[in-house]
Order: sequence, then C-alpha cells, then structure tokens
Amino acid sequence: MVEIEKRILGKSGIEVTKIGVGLWAIGGDQWGEVDDRDSLDMIDAALDLGINFFDTADVYGGGHSEELLGKAMKSRRDQFVVATKIGWKGFDGDKGASAYDTVEKLIAGVESNLERLQTDYVDMIQSHIDFHEPNMEIFVEGFQKLQEQGKVRAYGVSTSDFEYLKAFNADNKASTLQIDYSILNRTPEKNIFPYTMEKDIGVLVRGPLAMGILTGKFTKDTRFKEGDFRQNWIKNEDEHQVFLSDLEKVEKLKPLTDGRSLAQLAIQFVIQHPAVTLAIPGAKRISQLKENVKAALEPELTPEDLALIESITPPGGGRKIWPA
Repeated sequence: MVEIEKRILGKSGIEVTKIGVGLWAIGGDQWGEVDDRDSLDMIDAALDLGINFFDTADVYGGGHSEELLGKAMKSRRDQFVVATKIGWKGFDGDKGASAYDTVEKLIAGVESNLERLQTDYVDMIQSHIDFHEPNMEIFVEGFQKLQEQGKVRAYGVSTSDFEYLKAFNADNKASTLQIDYSILNRTPEKNIFPYTMEKDIGVLVRGPLAMGILTGKFTKDTRFKEGDFRQNWIKNEDEHQVFLSDLEKVEKLKPLTDGRSLAQLAIQFVIQHPAVTLAIPGAKRISQLKENVKAALEPELTPEDLALIESITPPGGGRKIWPA
C-alpha cells in the first residue's frame, strides 16, 4: 500500500492525511438512503487505506453520524483524528438566535458531542455557524476553556465568510478553517487563503466534489430521491439553471480525465493548493471511498492541466455550492 502524505494542521501541530472522510452522509437524513453496516465498513476501510482524519457534526443525522464514528473508534481511539462541529442544533433561523447563548451551555453541548463519540476528547472542535457578537465570543471562550480542560486539542470555524473568520481569529489562536472549495468554487483564493497562510490556519476543504457534480455522474435528466436536499437543484428554477451551467463546465473538464476519474481530478486540484491541508470528501460506501483515496496518490496536475481549468473557472471565480 502506498502511504498517503501527511501534513500539519495549522498551528495545532496535529498530523493529518491530506485526504480525510466527511461523515455528513452517513447520518442518513439528507443524502438519501444509507446502511449503517456499510458506513462502519467504510470507516474500517478508510483506516486500512491509511486515512486518519474523520469529520462529523452534532446535527448530521441528529447525532447519528457521531454515534457511528464512536462505535467505529471503540478500542482503537488512537488511530483516529476526530473533528466535529457544534452550533446548528437549536438554531432559530427566524430570530438569528443560537441555543448556545452562554459559555456554560456551549461547553455542555460539546460534552454531548463527546458522549455520542464515546471519547473523552476530540482532536478538533469547530463552530458550525456564522454568528457575530456575542455568540462568536461565546464559542471562542468556550472552546479555549475546553482546550484547558484537555477535552479539545484544537479549535476552529466552519465558514466561507472572510470577515467572520477574521473576527473569530482575532487573538490568532484558532487553528483551523473548514470551507467550501472546488474547481466550481474558487472564491476562497481571493482573500481567505492568503489570510490562512499568513496566520498558520489549517484548511479543511468540504465540497471538493461540489456535492457530487464533479464526479460526472449527473446529467440534465438526473433526479434526486426523497430525503436528498439536492432535490432543490431540480425543483428551484434558479438553482436548476445554475446546476445545468455546472454540468456544462464538467463536460469541458473531461479532456483532463485520461488515466484518472473526474472525481480524482477534482480532489487533486483542491489538495494541490498550497493553502489547503486536506480535503474531506464524503463517502457512504467503500467503493466511493476508494475512488476518493486514489486522488491522494495521483501525480500533481500539470501547468497545462491548470491552464485548462482556469479557462473554465478562473482563479477566484465560481460560486459557493455547499451551504453555509
């Protein structure tokens, strides 16, 4: 087995493989049907393939994703670098209010994450919401207290909002940023990536496959099953037009797939950027996982490859596909 390259995750000092696994889908509530046995087998396979990084959240399947990861880690916690998130549970969108309105509630919330994960610490905790004062201050203070208690090794934020990132990292103690970035969404290259490199913030890329668009498996006739939030791409006229435009871009990328899949091309593009520490494409099954992992073993894209990509989506261009 070829060893997957490891990188240091920002100022945390934590060593991670340059490709990890996103565990939103195994929660079972927003990406269509999923079998728990398949999910656990996939996590086992990820370890066998050399992956050490797994990202989940309290709201994925109402906590089910965390529970499955907890089962998978039993008796071998030391093999996992675990990142989870907190913030959306109890969020009142109409009022823009969070259930975590005190540091004490935030700490209790993270302790609930730990219970579902069946562990006494997580390697990384992330704020999952874009809130300014006072919520942001509550999250930062709570995370720092959890660090002092040894329940969190590092902390960061999941956002595509540059101003929020800077505010969250005002004291320069945040270690990580999780952000939507792909061939179809190069907007982080403008301001965010230069900032993270300057501040030694490790970058986890969610959505490197643009929610499946960059696998090449969708067509204009694709329909999504009940329970899959991507139904909005078909039902909403504006989103449908953008979806069709993205499919056209995918067609233009296919000349670059000689000897590799489109998904591998998309992941390689992301992990090749100097600001990116790792990509965390999602997987529900071993077959999807293996396809993703091959990207970490592929040669880097050539200047000619990158020039063609830039003719399709210029540097800093595109649109955010992943929800905030």
